[in-house]
Amino acid sequence: MPTLGDVQRLYDFLRRHPTGVDAFWAFLLLALSLLTIADGAGTGSAAGKTVVALAQCTVIALRRRMPERMLLLSAGTGLVQLAAGIGPNLADFAMLVIIYTVASSGARWSSRFALVGGLLAPWLAAARWPTPGESLSKGMLGTAFVTVPFVLAWVLGDSVRTRRAYWAQLEERAARLEKEREQQAQIAVTAERARIARELHDVVAHNVSVMVVQADGAAYVMDASPEQARQALQTISSTGRQALAEMRRLLGVLRTDDSAEGGGEYVPQPDVEQIGDLVEQVRGAGLPVDFKIEGAPRPLPSGVELTAYRIVQEALTNTRKHGGPDVGASVRLTYFDDGLGLLVEDDGRGAGQELYASGGADGRGHGLIGMRERVGMIGGTLDAGPRPGGGFRISVLLPIKPGG
Repeated sequence: MPTLGDVQRLYDFLRRHPTGVDAFWAFLLLALSLLTIADGAGTGSAAGKTVVALAQCTVIALRRRMPERMLLLSAGTGLVQLAAGIGPNLADFAMLVIIYTVASSGARWSSRFALVGGLLAPWLAAARWPTPGESLSKGMLGTAFVTVPFVLAWVLGDSVRTRRAYWAQLEERAARLEKEREQQAQIAVTAERARIARELHDVVAHNVSVMVVQADGAAYVMDASPEQARQALQTISSTGRQALAEMRRLLGVLRTDDSAEGGGEYVPQPDVEQIGDLVEQVRGAGLPVDFKIEGAPRPLPSGVELTAYRIVQEALTNTRKHGGPDVGASVRLTYFDDGLGLLVEDDGRGAGQELYASGGADGRGHGLIGMRERVGMIGGTLDAGPRPGGGFRISVLLPIKPGG
């Protein structure tokens, strides 16, 4: 017994070979037409009726490969029937098929030609082969009734054309929107990288400045106080290692042009200690925030401190934007032996999937793009998404070993 998979494979095969399907129906129509010709149905010679049947069945077989030419072949065959007195027969069904075909997928001129031909064909046939003894009114009514299938074939084909054009327009629009979304997301990534580059510039510049000051101090006290000079050199060594680590991270930032910097001024960058001030500022704006620090606080690399601050800042900003009324948030900083953990949660309605996916379906989910860029710059991990039961959660782990 055929399975659903077998039926689907057969359907897919038929869709890939439309001309073969048409040829099958053309052969079937030809066989039926030859049977009626053999029975002597219709007017005209058997040879003439056979030629007409072959021509009309050819129209069906090749209708999708060359619709306009097959329309002309069908129309020419109909004119030959009128001239030679070969009456309508079963093969003339091809006229309905070709009218539908050109109306749905043919050139515009062929669609109009098919409509006019479909309207005229029944009347020409009625005039060429009138029914003996039939009144004029009854004949006209019968001819009008025969005209209906031709009109319906054209209307159906034109409707299919309109629907195809509509879906093509929708697909084009969706592709354009997707391209624009990708471009906006890329612009956001580029802008965020440029901003990170400016901030890391300050980090490295600070470390180098410390090294210069310590080096000058060591040179000044080298003879008078060797112990102070030794301490200064140790400071230079540790600061230099940290600066090298930040420089390695800075190499991952691509700044395509000077305009990306926007001529921004360099300002002192925030650190972990200022997260408390940030939380107080957010509370003052009306958002309740529960803030806790777990583990033993200790000095961190400047890049890690800056990243931690920006993550919390962006997360609380998103909570205010998307959390809805009466939303509350919590911030947890956890000092591990080899890393700093951040957990920012809220109990609001949360943002939709499109706002925390890469770029967002509307291109506005740039906050999380920036977070991922920052965390990736220092080799950390970030997980963001809705909380079970409602709200939103951002979990981050930042390594604090040099070069981590």
